[in-house]
Amino acid sequence: MIGSLRGEVLERSLDGTVLVEVGGVGYDVHVTERTLAELEPGTEVFLYVHHHVTETAESLFGFRARDERVTFNSLIKTNGVGPTLAMAVLATHPPAALVDVVANDDAAALTLVPGVGKKTAERLLVELRDRLSLPVLESSGAASSGSAVAEVREALAGLGYGGDEIRDVLRDLPSDAPSSTLLRDALKSLGARRA
Repeated sequence: MIGSLRGEVLERSLDGTVLVEVGGVGYDVHVTERTLAELEPGTEVFLYVHHHVTETAESLFGFRARDERVTFNSLIKTNGVGPTLAMAVLATHPPAALVDVVANDDAAALTLVPGVGKKTAERLLVELRDRLSLPVLESSGAASSGSAVAEVREALAGLGYGGDEIRDVLRDLPSDAPSSTLLRDALKSLGARRA
């Protein structure tokens, strides 16, 4: 099994793959959109790799960081999640953000992933809770703050803000504030960023 690749990026494709040459052999590697944007042809690269083998095909999935590969492996062990959906989840929510989403029971954040509806998001929250390293919530207050964050995330998405913008602005706000205060502060911050 292939666990990593170090070589030169020969080309990148709009289908989310890069061609990496290692010792004269070119490997097609599936990567997230974020990683694809970082890999310029002609540059050296090191990727952690998941070598996915099925009855009909072999595929390589590449990651710049070890925690991305660990999270990917956790995702594909989850019922109903294949490599394509796992990559879509990672493209929308990097590992640390995904841990926050699951810890806060934020189904709305998971529905930002293409192909994930409300029911699938709720099932994923339950299954991923056991698979990811989650912080322990010590009180019901922490749980209620998670629901306030979820409400604000849903409201911002409804107003047309993108997943990355929402994630970035909520990361900078206090998680113990009521949803009305969070929404006001989030909108103020987003307005300043777009100005």
